[in-house]
Amino acid sequence: MREKLPLLFSALILMGCGQSASRDGLSSPNPLTAGAEGIPPIDGAAIDRAAIDGAATDAAVADETFTPVPTLTQADEPVGGGNAQPQLLTEESPPTPTTPEEPSPTAAGPEQSSPPVEPELQEYPVPPGSRPHDVAPAPDGTVWYTAQRLGELGRLDPATGETHHIPLGNGSAPHGVIVGPDGGAWVTDGGLNAIVRVDPETEAVKTFPLPAETGYANLNTATFDANGILWFTGQSGIYGRLDPVTGQVEVFVAPAGPGPYGIATAPNGVVYYASLAGSYVGRLDLNTGETTVLEPPTPGQGARRVWSDSSGRIWVSEWNAGRLASLDPATGEWREWLLPGDQPMPYAVYVDENDMVWLSDFGANSLVRFDPESEAFESFPLPSPGANVRQILGRKGEVWGAESGTDKLVVIRTP
Repeated sequence: MREKLPLLFSALILMGCGQSASRDGLSSPNPLTAGAEGIPPIDGAAIDRAAIDGAATDAAVADETFTPVPTLTQADEPVGGGNAQPQLLTEESPPTPTTPEEPSPTAAGPEQSSPPVEPELQEYPVPPGSRPHDVAPAPDGTVWYTAQRLGELGRLDPATGETHHIPLGNGSAPHGVIVGPDGGAWVTDGGLNAIVRVDPETEAVKTFPLPAETGYANLNTATFDANGILWFTGQSGIYGRLDPVTGQVEVFVAPAGPGPYGIATAPNGVVYYASLAGSYVGRLDLNTGETTVLEPPTPGQGARRVWSDSSGRIWVSEWNAGRLASLDPATGEWREWLLPGDQPMPYAVYVDENDMVWLSDFGANSLVRFDPESEAFESFPLPSPGANVRQILGRKGEVWGAESGTDKLVVIRTP
């Protein structure tokens, strides 16, 4: 007697949709010395991507600048906030009853293939008014973020959704944050014109001011080289290095003036930075501090952030051009791909442990994954309008971003 048994299936819905699209010159370093004139701040007008970042009017976005006054001119208006529990964004289809056939006693039944596991997107609210700019997953499972408007460094526990903030000092306006080889959180603070370290255990704050003669640097992003030296950028037209052991800070004047923005270290130890206003990628000589200028094919493309994959290939988000670029340092060959959508605005770029390239796209309000092998893009729309993800970092199986426009952090967990 054949017995009929109901079988229920539950389907997971992917939060995103796939789309396919397919002078060199050497500049001598100019280290700042006592008595040198200060460098005037860049005001963002040099970047023609009109008022995307912080205008309180319309949905426009301009490049960030910070004037050290109580209210940051580049801040987006906060939306939402609070320490609510993390919100898992999924959709569930109705169950479908089926009647399976009884297998033959002499033959194996057909193999049942499982559907592919798709990436899962989740948002976490942070305190209202934080305006989180950059984010850095920590080894202990927590996530650091810069609360730029509040002058604090935030820490999220993804397991509970709880956050707490660490004040960085009067006048602070932290921009970037990374986790150093010592496990500490290292912050580039535009308000303090200093590099700041926060101890992960005691949460003690230590400040490394730039030389007084530097002037306002509009500090942006940092990276550590293989020797434990921290390199950093300042949009006012400088880059520099800090020896954490001695506390010595040295600053250099960048080629072509204002613009140094994103910075990253390749697997071979070479440090590269992107110049947004200068529209070039700079390769640093770690001994002399010299910059070799590497220009992408598209003039005025607005190289904003930079990252390396495991083979040393350099990836660049081209803000003005709406493109993703790659450079093979071994051959000098550049390639570029236009992002999908009507008006792509790629801001951040990051390469995960599988050499997948991730970008944040202000134009589509999405995170975008690019597969270098198939040269295909896949977009993951963000559920919160006007998210404005300005930076991406990750750890194995997780890609994190800071939604500066909504007072949230976002993660995509990949299989």
